[in-house]
Amino acid sequence: MRQKNTDFMNFASYLKDRILLILLQMVCLGFLLFFLRITGYSKSNCILIAVVWGLIFLVWFGVHYFSRRTYFKKMKETIEQIDQRYLLGELMPDSPHLEDQIYRELIRKSNKSVIERIHAIEDEKKEYREYIESWVHEIKAPITGIDLMCENHKETLTRRITLENRKIENYVDMALYYARSDEVYQDYMIRETDFGQTAAEVLQRNKQYLIQRRIQAEVDCPDHAYTDRKWIGFILNQLLLNCAKYSKEQDAHIYIFTDHTENGVRLTVKDNGIGIKPEEIDRIFEKGFTGSNGRQTKRSTGMGLYLCQKLCSKLGIGITAESEEGIGTSVILNFPVSSYLTKL
Repeated sequence: MRQKNTDFMNFASYLKDRILLILLQMVCLGFLLFFLRITGYSKSNCILIAVVWGLIFLVWFGVHYFSRRTYFKKMKETIEQIDQRYLLGELMPDSPHLEDQIYRELIRKSNKSVIERIHAIEDEKKEYREYIESWVHEIKAPITGIDLMCENHKETLTRRITLENRKIENYVDMALYYARSDEVYQDYMIRETDFGQTAAEVLQRNKQYLIQRRIQAEVDCPDHAYTDRKWIGFILNQLLLNCAKYSKEQDAHIYIFTDHTENGVRLTVKDNGIGIKPEEIDRIFEKGFTGSNGRQTKRSTGMGLYLCQKLCSKLGIGITAESEEGIGTSVILNFPVSSYLTKL
């Protein structure tokens, strides 16, 4: 629970922090009064001096307390208003106190090293992303070449090679999109996206794989939304492959459809596969989580749904899952009304 600014520096804590100063004042006043008495000052004069001394000290003490309280209140408000709190040293309010100036300079030096480290990490991430993008570009050339050779020599063996080649291509795409996932905004083009067309393209891409596994797929997506078609296509592809991976051996069916909600449009990928255990449903979007089904089949990396959830978070799309073991699973993408467009 957020505390009020008045509790940030209360008088009791300030008084406790200044207890040595108060005791020193009392000791000094006691010695002064003792000296005045032995030098012939009257009792009434000593009392007057003590009262004046005390009033001056109380006024100074009160002014100092409120000035420090105001200073730290401004500092706290500054911290709460900025996102990058390591910049506090540059935004701290000015203070005439030497201690505050020293603290400010120390914080600035500390923050400078933090900023330099952040820039170094960002450069490393950029270098890694560029390397992955270059690697993907290079490896996709032989993948495409294999596809063309298999297309020109359609045989049982080449069909199997094509299917395995598709798996390799999917893992390559996962590596690429994972590398780009932290900076989606740099590769994000918002435009009107036809969910029906995007889903159809995903099905066409995986046509041979679905045929091999004897999976029937159906699309009913008349709705549109303003989003990035490329990223949505990748997410749909991962969801489709996940459905196919855990499909039943007979009468397998995948249904991709959209419907309206109060907040926008909902895109659902539904299957009648083996389902997910109730105790595992809340963990399916965790990185590296394969679940009992994935461990049994040894066909899961635990990255597909995690990457989907990460990308949806970056794109402002809600993603949830519903499942019943032995009945099937539904993964639902919720596009908010701000990005929703109805085709009339």
